[in-house]
Amino acid sequence: MSISDIPLRTLDDAPTTLRNLTAGRAALIVNVASRCGLTPQYAGLVKLHQEYGPRGFTVIGMPCNQFADQEPGTAEEIREFCAANYGVDFPLLAKADVNGPDRHPLYAELTRTPDADGEAGDVQWNFEKFLVDREGAVAGRFRPRTEPDDPGLASAVEKLL
Repeated sequence: MSISDIPLRTLDDAPTTLRNLTAGRAALIVNVASRCGLTPQYAGLVKLHQEYGPRGFTVIGMPCNQFADQEPGTAEEIREFCAANYGVDFPLLAKADVNGPDRHPLYAELTRTPDADGEAGDVQWNFEKFLVDREGAVAGRFRPRTEPDDPGLASAVEKLL
């Protein structure tokens, strides 16, 4: 099974897949949190989504509460926070684990991908980013402190469009 076909749930608890969410677009999958020092990255993610969206790109956020309980909210609280504070207009998935024995199957696959230093494995913290091409292959991994406007990330996105 391709990662494009792994069953997912939207923040509204509707069933979906990456294939349905991206419809042949490249994507950046990010584990997100509302109460993290990196939460301001939402603004940059919205900008990426808006800037590259017309060219076949989307950002997808997966809320995760595994890192210092920084995403404790309900789906409604997450949606409200994201809309009110950052104008999030990209798809958000249901809250899920990205590490450990209950790791979501999507992240079981994503975390096999090494970062620029050749390191694969567990997600380090909130806002780790995985770039996926139009066919659903993982094309890059960017650690949490890589800002959405990082030139290396922008270059990697451009190569997929």
